[in-house]
Amino acid sequence: MKDPEPVFDFDSPPDRRDTGSLKWDRYAGRDIIPLWVADMDFRSPPSVIEAIRSRAEHGVFGYTVPNPAVVDQTLEYLRQAHGLAAEPEWLCWTPGMVPALNLACRAFAEEGEGVLTCTPVYPPFLSAPINGARSLQRAPLQLRPDDGSWGFDWEAMEAAVNPSTRIFILCNPHNPVGRVYRRDELERLAAFCERHDLVLIADEIHCDLILDDGLRHIPAMSLGAEIADRTVTLMSPSKTYNLPGLACAFAIIPNATLRSRLRRTFRGIITEVNAFGYAACRAAYRDGNPWRLALIRYLRENRDVLARSVAEQMPAVRMSHVEATYLAWLDVRDLDLDRPAEHFAQHGVGLSNGVDFGAPGYLRVNFGCSRALLREGMERMVRAAAAAPGAVAPGEPPR
Repeated sequence: MKDPEPVFDFDSPPDRRDTGSLKWDRYAGRDIIPLWVADMDFRSPPSVIEAIRSRAEHGVFGYTVPNPAVVDQTLEYLRQAHGLAAEPEWLCWTPGMVPALNLACRAFAEEGEGVLTCTPVYPPFLSAPINGARSLQRAPLQLRPDDGSWGFDWEAMEAAVNPSTRIFILCNPHNPVGRVYRRDELERLAAFCERHDLVLIADEIHCDLILDDGLRHIPAMSLGAEIADRTVTLMSPSKTYNLPGLACAFAIIPNATLRSRLRRTFRGIITEVNAFGYAACRAAYRDGNPWRLALIRYLRENRDVLARSVAEQMPAVRMSHVEATYLAWLDVRDLDLDRPAEHFAQHGVGLSNGVDFGAPGYLRVNFGCSRALLREGMERMVRAAAAAPGAVAPGEPPR
């Protein structure tokens, strides 16, 4: 007889107020539901919590290196989940994606040289080149006329790249538009990087949160030896298993020269990953998949509830279909708001400002929360949209 599937409770997350939560403390003392920064409200998998408890009971928290157990488990995860046959020496451990991204821009481009990415995109993609005195180069994504999804604008990318460009930063699955790039798109991107001799930095941190049945994540480095030789893949269990506060991520770099350059840039700046981060990483990749599958089912329904609310109750707002992540991208330009994020906050819901992603007039919604909280947040969003200068009543066509 088959064992019953474990049951995980995503409807009753703990109260995160007054815990030092960036997400919740931003609006401390105000009646604003936080649906902004990309961490979820759910408890991490029981196996992760137990691994952290066990590590804490050891009682010694000295400088920690990635021991063979966590390395082996990470390699096994890459093989089983994504078909990647990586070697232990390819892994460069880092206490987070953002510092790795910033230092990768410095490792693979000199001051004044170009770093190209496609907008709208996760804000550190836009700040990392500038932080290192590199030149930020942007090419806008385009809405595909066939299905209304977002994709690469190849003409814009060719217009943006120039002889000074050294790096292309890819976000796949793409934050904030929720696209899972298909093989043909990634192969064309690989050819673009090869033709222009670019290092490809592939942020694939949301790769285990594919919501649509039938879709799968394709790591850029899996497309062939030539593109693998110029790719730095950034991954972490943090988004999938809700572990960002444990500061554990890694880069996968097959090319020894690129690996050496990044490690040399890390030296004296990047600290060791802490003991709890390694323990959580191993437990998540070893035992967390049943929890992950249950999470995806819950997030998929949250996505669909949100999409129906936008379509039926906010006709002046457009929501892109979310293929992956727990983040929805809303086009609110027809509401005619000067400061959309402030307007929605005034109506009791805190959303991420599209300006930060390089897209004024858009908002990002984090639906990685209990369904009850999401429904309450949606009610406030509906009121905010109805109070906007460009409001349209349900049933009426957008202006």
